Amino acid sequence: MIVKITGKLVALFDARAILEVGAFEYEALIPEYTRRQLQTELQNKVSLHTIDYIDGNPTQGKLTPRLIGFLTEVEREFFELFCSVDGVGSKKALRAMIRPVREIASAIEEQDVKFLSQLPGIGPATAERIVAKLRRKVPKFALMAARPNDPQGGDGGQELDVVSETFEALVSLGHSETEARRMIDAVVEGSRKKFKDSSELIQAIYVNNRQS
Repeated sequence: MIVKITGKLVALFDARAILEVGAFEYEALIPEYTRRQLQTELQNKVSLHTIDYIDGNPTQGKLTPRLIGFLTEVEREFFELFCSVDGVGSKKALRAMIRPVREIASAIEEQDVKFLSQLPGIGPATAERIVAKLRRKVPKFALMAARPNDPQGGDGGQELDVVSETFEALVSLGHSETEARRMIDAVVEGSRKKFKDSSELIQAIYVNNRQS
């Protein structure tokens, strides 16, 4: 299984990117949100965290290997979770991901069926299924920090782990989930600093609260 590919971005189309790696060029399918982030990276070296799968109907003998690419491991993880909902396969999930993972996850957590049903390929019935299956599985994705687009900037997976651990710690200390999210967002979104662990982030949160 190919889980990551790094090379020069030589071409970018509506739903796919072409990366040159040595003597080879690889095509990766990408969601619209990822395409927008890659627009300024043509001819630059980029990395895509990938999923590979076989597309086609085996009964007809038409099977094609495909790569799906994302800029972070977090986005790839969310995509796989999104695809686990009945009626949402890889193609539909790719079409639907036109907004940042954080926004889609927040809509799922808040049971915003209207928002979800407006995503391409996701109608009201599918949106209801998404909420029913994923509502309790997406809080950590909804907590992702909103930062300027920087395709090669930092380890999104590590940052998400720190935020997720902090969220769980605050809830265990007696804060409500809503309050914990508000406290984390107030510090993370207002700072460009990357917190190395949950203890450092919690300390920053309580310092911020004392100053408020």
